[in-house]
Amino acid sequence: MSEQYIVSPTSRIFGKINVPGDKSISHRSLILLSISQGTSKISGLLESDDCISTLNICQLLGVDIIKQSNGDYIVKGQGLFGLKEPKRNLDCGNSGTSMRLLAGLLCGQKFSSCLIGDESLTKRPMERILIPLQLMGGKMHLSKNNTAPINIDAAQKISPIVYQMPIDSAQIKSSIILASLYAKKTTKVIENNATRDHTENMINFLGGNIETENKIITINPCEKLISKDINIPGDISSAMFIIVGCLISEKSEVTICNVGLNKFRTGALEILKMMGAKIEIKNVNNIGPEITGDIFVYSSKLKGISIPSKYVASAIDEFPIIFIAAANASGKTILKNAEELKYKESNRLEVMSKGLKKCGIANDLYDDGIEITGGNFEGGLVDSCGDHRVAMSFAIAGIVSKKDIHILNTDNVSTSFPAFYNLVKKMGLNIKRVKS
Repeated sequence: MSEQYIVSPTSRIFGKINVPGDKSISHRSLILLSISQGTSKISGLLESDDCISTLNICQLLGVDIIKQSNGDYIVKGQGLFGLKEPKRNLDCGNSGTSMRLLAGLLCGQKFSSCLIGDESLTKRPMERILIPLQLMGGKMHLSKNNTAPINIDAAQKISPIVYQMPIDSAQIKSSIILASLYAKKTTKVIENNATRDHTENMINFLGGNIETENKIITINPCEKLISKDINIPGDISSAMFIIVGCLISEKSEVTICNVGLNKFRTGALEILKMMGAKIEIKNVNNIGPEITGDIFVYSSKLKGISIPSKYVASAIDEFPIIFIAAANASGKTILKNAEELKYKESNRLEVMSKGLKKCGIANDLYDDGIEITGGNFEGGLVDSCGDHRVAMSFAIAGIVSKKDIHILNTDNVSTSFPAFYNLVKKMGLNIKRVKS
């Protein structure tokens, strides 16, 4: 049976809330603490399907990870060279982050392994990590379509490289960084546009030595990482659904507490501010390797804009919900230079375009973007194509729709935001979850 959402028009949403832990930081906490020396605690880990896939794989690699009664996780690090050969294939489920980051880690190990995933993940491109990792000496093999499964042979030697990134991707960059921990000399990664730096921040927090200057990331040799407790802030990608829901509904006001505000993750906030959004950031703090703060949001009249290319990389995960904001704005919103959206859990440009048209919102697709003309949601039947962010975005659109929006294939919402349904319902969204 497949799950679907039915969302009816809603007058307003409100509340002071916390969103679940940041997914990107949760993945990296599990991976990096697994190869650190000592025992540490993770607080606020996102217990989504994607992150649990990473957790299960770390356990299969010989790492003791134990959940406490208060929800914290204790990780007994095995050191850089302490992982064990797995007895079976390593299942990443739907998680591209798990597969790409772990491929970098595993190509430096003295044992063989195989990364597999679900039907959706095995369609996503993996040659983008294969190329740099093979240049470093990684012994990796893909399917004939350059997709998973990824078979990885025992490493002979990992060599340093200087690598010019062909596309803006924190996953590719992180994969190279994790492999470079097993090189004896300095590796350099050169970015065209800076991408999220959670991996660099956390490695430095744990005693590594990564320097960044003028979009050049220098990973210096590292003898060991030292375990430290990590407190994971709320996920700004998850917060964005609540933020846009508040902006487009009338007489609404929402406070989202303790959200991660990494400077390479706030592009979506800057885009919304350009559109006229009333958003305030308060109570900014440094917690471990990351910056956090509280986000105050108020109903706003939005206007269409041409989205600056400089924000594309830092807002790449948030574009489905930004498209909902654009559909509620006056005038046209234009996005270019975002071809990477084709290679997510779905082709997000195409799937969002079709869904918007089903709901009465005019738009035109480009090869690398979309043009959306603001209008009124009429209601309709939308297929999310199993993409969690598409499903949640159209659920938020239901707030201002004239008639119900039916969203098909919403099961994968649990991959990133398992608490979404209960949270938005509590905040006032008129939403039902049914099996079909």
